[in-house]
Amino acid sequence: MTSALGPHAAFILASYAAVVVVLGGLVLSVLLDHRSQKRALAELERRGAGRRSGKEPS
Repeated sequence: MTSALGPHAAFILASYAAVVVVLGGLVLSVLLDHRSQKRALAELERRGAGRRSGKEPS
């Protein structure tokens, strides 16, 4: 397979691997931040803070 990529096969494969690692890290970061934000929102709501979007304007 690598012979089909020519003399730069190692660079090409390393580049694809780097992209997979970076994108995986970004997805993981977003998922962890989402969980953190959900926990923070639940804590605020538990303490009595409400959401403005659910109220009628006065």
